[in-house]
Amino acid sequence: MQIQIKRRIGIPLVVIILLISSFLSYVYLNDRPGGFSDQRMSRLLGMDETIHIPTGKTPEIAIQKFRTESLSSQIIHEEPVEGGMIVFTQRASSESSNLQIEYVRKRIFGWKWGWGGGYGISKSSSNLPAMDYMRMPRLEHIESPFPIIFGNVLNPAIKRITLETKENGKQISTEAKLVEVGTERNIWFVLLPSSASTPLKIKAFNEEGILIASKEIQDPNDIGALLIED
Repeated sequence: MQIQIKRRIGIPLVVIILLISSFLSYVYLNDRPGGFSDQRMSRLLGMDETIHIPTGKTPEIAIQKFRTESLSSQIIHEEPVEGGMIVFTQRASSESSNLQIEYVRKRIFGWKWGWGGGYGISKSSSNLPAMDYMRMPRLEHIESPFPIIFGNVLNPAIKRITLETKENGKQISTEAKLVEVGTERNIWFVLLPSSASTPLKIKAFNEEGILIASKEIQDPNDIGALLIED
């Protein structure tokens, strides 16, 4: 009787241990540099060689390991999203307005860079924009929280930003999130549903709720700036 009970307990326990071990082995082989996930991304991007994306104990370390130039960039904001973190970075520059975002995925064995990009727009003292933006689309079959539209708020008069989109033929207005990242310095962003399509319209308002800048975007990969309206 005792032997039968031990067998009844022992066999399921061994099966569970084997399943857990197999799962962890697959996760490791999938997430290691040059592993299954890196091979899939390389094929989707049309690369001849496999990209090797390292893992890190934190999102910051994962980005630094993947992008060596990130050592010269400053992290200004981190936004938790489903599956990981969006990290906003910027390089110090008096000649251009620039912003970079990186999506870092949370994995069992650490954090792993998933996708990212950024832009730089030259500053003009004679025609300084009120805000700038970049729209980053979602890539098919690559895990990320995108599409997203984001940018710098360069004029302190801007206190509110909305984004008008069409989803399934309906006009929808979404409130942008403004984040203070320095003295009188904000960034803004809107995470878009995958069904959102162009054209998109950015609207910026002052403290009294008066529209002071707007622009319609037709290009899903657009980068640009808005001026204060006369």
